[in-house]
Amino acid sequence: MPPESLLSADPLCPACPGVRLRIATPADLPLILGYIRALADYERLSDQVVADEALLDAHLFGERPAAEVLLAELDGAPAGFALYFTSFSTFLGRPGIYLEDLWVEPACRRRGVARTLLVALARLALARGCGRFEWSVLDWNEPAIRFYRALGAVGMDEWTVQRVSGAALVLLAGGEIAADAG
Repeated sequence: MPPESLLSADPLCPACPGVRLRIATPADLPLILGYIRALADYERLSDQVVADEALLDAHLFGERPAAEVLLAELDGAPAGFALYFTSFSTFLGRPGIYLEDLWVEPACRRRGVARTLLVALARLALARGCGRFEWSVLDWNEPAIRFYRALGAVGMDEWTVQRVSGAALVLLAGGEIAADAG
């Protein structure tokens, strides 16, 4: 189900006046990149942002999009975004939605923007037959953790994220692995 069908249905958050969601288009690339940079700055990871508009255009709006973006507006002005993609649970045998990034402008917080984005993604997950909707949050981000718990999210404390990137990814792809890797 395309997300736009959820946006044109009933109000996503009747208690959140002035919040409107829309599907991002290529014209929104500067705004999306700005949100990515703002989020990276908040997470103290600005030095890791290498994305640019051309890369985002290719991977969000190209022949085979890797992710989707919902934009939030508050009283007609840009307020935030959610960037998400389809995942898959082998245990459930069903797809899921993974929220990669959620950002709300500081001046727009506590006005229902984040809640509206998350409600829309939860509805989209159900409409697409997904078995779960999940995301990660930095362990020091207590305000976000409290907010997510209030929405019914459960922390997966027994799981840790594993990542291979950069030179390590190239080495692994070439079959070069550490001697103690088994």
